Amino acid sequence: MQIHHTIASLRAARAIAGKVAFVPTMGNLHEGHITLMREAGEKADCVIVSIFVNRLQFGAGEDFDHYPRTLAADCEMLAAAGVKHVFAPDETELYPQPQRYHVDPAPAQVSILEGEFRPGHFRGVATVVLKLLNIVQPDYALFGKKDYQQLMVLSNMVRELALPVEVLAGDTVRADDGLALSSRNGYLSAAERARAPLLHQLLCRIRDAVRAGDHDLLKLETDALDALAAAGWQPDYIAVRRRADLQPPVHMDDALVVLAAAKLGQTRLIDNLEI
Repeated sequence: MQIHHTIASLRAARAIAGKVAFVPTMGNLHEGHITLMREAGEKADCVIVSIFVNRLQFGAGEDFDHYPRTLAADCEMLAAAGVKHVFAPDETELYPQPQRYHVDPAPAQVSILEGEFRPGHFRGVATVVLKLLNIVQPDYALFGKKDYQQLMVLSNMVRELALPVEVLAGDTVRADDGLALSSRNGYLSAAERARAPLLHQLLCRIRDAVRAGDHDLLKLETDALDALAAAGWQPDYIAVRRRADLQPPVHMDDALVVLAAAKLGQTRLIDNLEI
């Protein structure tokens, strides 16, 4: 496996790599990431992974400075998963001057859910992903469904800008107790980790109720929010939305997803389940 710290080096390797599947990450990898790498390896001759903690997508008071940088351990995992190239630039390589051109996703898609609580987040994500796609020029790009709104935003960006890449979605990987794997799970104390599966349990309750014909979505959402608050969480949202655009459903036969975000202690967790 080769590790590239410059765009020129990565592009030289990509030129002879054949069909490429690309997985962008911020590092601090876990089994959910590695599952994506394996899925990428089934689609292409070569898997390229980027590791870059992107300042543009962090808001004021978020954990950019403290986000774990674990390049050596990440590369060991990636090599074992069969990844051939890692692109690990520093900020001066990816942003040699202040980034003055940005991707502004459609306001209706980024002013809701995560965008309501993390203004500017998706602007930063879309900008860096477009830049990485231009650098790598992959045939496929893989993103996990755990970040469901991000997947929607990036899929729409690729389609509307006619980028020559196919976006593939990887299912959320979970621990045995249902907790979605996330780099931020490492911030949980032992006691918080034991309580964390409640978020997934409440999403399952909503999914099962809707499938059983309960269409009182407001009550289902409110009951789940109340249950989180009663258990000592600080919920941001629990919402049943259309998968296509994450807007409230008009017809109950729409393809739906239930999404949630809540703080447990100082750690903010997100999750979703398709209905």
